[in-house]
This record gives sequence, C-alpha cells and structure tokens, in this order.
Amino acid sequence: MSDDLAIFPDWSPYQELDVAARAYLRDPDVALAAVEPLLVGATVLGFTLERFVNEFNAVWQEAAICDGHRLLLWHGEDLPEEEGPPGSMTSAVRVIPLSAVTEVGYRRRLVREPNGTIRREGVDVYVLLSSLDEAGAIAEAGEATPIRHDSLRFGKTVTDGGAGQMDRLEQFAHLLGQLTGRGAF
Repeated sequence: MSDDLAIFPDWSPYQELDVAARAYLRDPDVALAAVEPLLVGATVLGFTLERFVNEFNAVWQEAAICDGHRLLLWHGEDLPEEEGPPGSMTSAVRVIPLSAVTEVGYRRRLVREPNGTIRREGVDVYVLLSSLDEAGAIAEAGEATPIRHDSLRFGKTVTDGGAGQMDRLEQFAHLLGQLTGRGAF
C-alpha cells in the first residue's frame, strides 16, 4: 500500500443506518443483509462505521449498531489470495447483549495551538465486556494464565474520518455509556 491516505466518503451526516452504510461501506448490501434480520422490530438508536485498507491492500469494514438492548457488530474483510479466489471476503456478525457491557470509556486526543486554543485531533472509544478474551493462551503447567476481559475498540481522527465522524463516535460512546449498568432494558 502506498503512503497516500485512503479517502472514503463521509457517513457522519446520515442519521439512518441504511443511508450511511450505502454512502461509506464498500459492501453495504452484504452488511445490511447480515444485520437486518436481527433488527426486525428494533429501533437503531446509534451506530458507528469503520473502513480502511490494510497493509495487504485489502478492505476491512465494520458497523457497530446499538438498539437499546444489544450491540450488533458486522465485520467484513477481504481474504488473502491464498484463502480464496480474487474478490473473496468474510462477513461476520456478533450480537452482544448490553448487559455484557461492563465499562465504556473514551479518550480525546487534543492539541494546544500556539494561540492557546485546543483542537481535537482524535477520539478513541473502548467497550469492556464481561466475556473473557479468547486470545489468552493455555498456560504451561505451573504458569499463570493472564485473564483479560474481551473489549471492543473504535477510533476516528482528523485524517481518518474527520470532525463529523469523531462527533458521531463520541455520540455512540455516550449512548452506550447511558445504557450501561441499567440492568434489564
């Protein structure tokens, strides 16, 4: 991949998931077909979208959607040549009940300008889950196994999404934060 930044359309002006996904994701029909059966009778309260080109020039896409009860995650990723014919990709869905969210946090990266004003340069959001991270290796006899909770991470910067997508990501973090710890919904 070249050093040029990948530029994708801005989804942040669109409040409807369908419209935003069609504006931003490379494969919106695949993403929407995967999540729509799960959203029957539900109202989308908020979402965030991500898309980038990795070091192998493959597209990675994600939609995170909150309906007030669940966090729905769709992930699509191009497969390497050795794993399928050209154009092959994965499409995966994960459904997480909001009762499994134990913590939501976000960090703003700020820059102080020479004139004293503060400019937001990036937003990073994490969602800690009660489930355990599957990445922990099985310990050798006598070794302690590190136990880590599963987490989700989302990020936007001035150059990767811009101000509008940073705003929307912060709104998504606020929504999840408002719903976390409320018990049954």
